[in-house]
Amino acid sequence: MESIYLGIVLFLFLLAIFDLVVGVSNDAVNFLGSAVGARAASFKWIMGVAAVGILCGAVMSNGMMDVARHGIFRPEQFYFQDIMCICLAVMAIDVILLDTFNTLGLPTSTTVSIVFELLGGAFALAMVKLAADDTGLTFADMLNSEKALSVIMAIFLSVAIAFVFGAVVQYIARLIFTFNYKSHMKWSAALFGGVAMTAIIYFILIKGMKDSSFMTPELSEWISTYTRHLVAGCFIFFCLLSQVLHWCRINIFKVVTLLGTFALALAFAGNDLVNFVGVPLAAYSAYQDFAANGAGQADTFMMNSLNESAKTPFIFLFLSGVVMVYALATSK
Repeated sequence: MESIYLGIVLFLFLLAIFDLVVGVSNDAVNFLGSAVGARAASFKWIMGVAAVGILCGAVMSNGMMDVARHGIFRPEQFYFQDIMCICLAVMAIDVILLDTFNTLGLPTSTTVSIVFELLGGAFALAMVKLAADDTGLTFADMLNSEKALSVIMAIFLSVAIAFVFGAVVQYIARLIFTFNYKSHMKWSAALFGGVAMTAIIYFILIKGMKDSSFMTPELSEWISTYTRHLVAGCFIFFCLLSQVLHWCRINIFKVVTLLGTFALALAFAGNDLVNFVGVPLAAYSAYQDFAANGAGQADTFMMNSLNESAKTPFIFLFLSGVVMVYALATSK
């Protein structure tokens, strides 16, 4: 019986590879569009910057894996065979859904897809379990409705936040640079470059790396203690760097755009890795627990172990990053 479930786990990883390829094709336009449209550099240079960002984001994205493990449903109320059914359904539907949208030229949110697929799969299985036994469980016992609602609200709230801040930043930038911006650059290059680059580096180092796979509690505590010092140091350094680059006749806007492309690729890689590899990794973790402690009873062994935080091996993160870089390089 274990060999069957091992085959399912291997099949899930195969689906994850297809999902990564399809998903990166869907998201590539999101983090490449600005740099390519603005002609910040040659297309090869932009692709290279994005590829490095994707690889770094994949390696550092371990912290968000818990969403696929216990963020949508309560694994302690499901048997091992139930978890495998949910994971298999989610991955199969995700590949079909994203490939269909890509074929039709319609972009979609990979996060919305995976969250609602997990929620739908867990809901359907909960209905079957409620109809089949008299354990006294309810939907609230099986579905992590509070966490699922917070994830869904965060997805839609991010759209509103992006719109508001995008409009504000765009308005300020246009006020400063719309008319005779070359003369303005004499005094604003250092300030603009310093603020923009510091904000991006803050996002990458302070926010993006806090849940990374190599972050230790001691390092996290040190960063938290000296955050203001780090931000102030980055601001001073990037102001000076921007002024020097301006004196060297290097366009600061292009530098900021490329750095932003790197940051976006890093963020999308971490997000996509959770969406496409999080479910197979949850199934793999469940299989390891079942093989060690399940005694071959897939229909009675409860999945309490999935409530623990994910500890993803580095090799899975790195290989996923390699697949995403390949998908980026070969996607049309």
